[in-house]
Amino acid sequence: MPEQKSPSSGGSGGKGSDNGQSGGSSSRSRGKRSRLSTRDAAQQVREDLPELLGRPIESILGINRSDDDGWEVTVAVVELSRIPNSTDVLGAYRVTLDGQGEIEGYQRVRRYNRSQADED
Repeated sequence: MPEQKSPSSGGSGGKGSDNGQSGGSSSRSRGKRSRLSTRDAAQQVREDLPELLGRPIESILGINRSDDDGWEVTVAVVELSRIPNSTDVLGAYRVTLDGQGEIEGYQRVRRYNRSQADED
């Protein structure tokens, strides 16, 4: 059988590529649309912010389009791992993207223990 290249190295034997995941940066590199989609903004933050922080992103807490056609993405990052993990220290970061998905800036807006409930 001829060898086929696949964007994923999963072991499912692959029945095509209709699994909901894209193999690269989507509309940003296609040039089809000038506006960055919500999904693309989230993906750019997941790719770029860990390099700046030196820590992986645990989750995306929120995402909003800004007035200047950019995005504000809020993410959770584990800043201090502890045992048990319910005592981990997390940081919530607000990340600002321009219309092309480049990070313009970020700021930690909250620091809390994983088990801490939100105060509303």
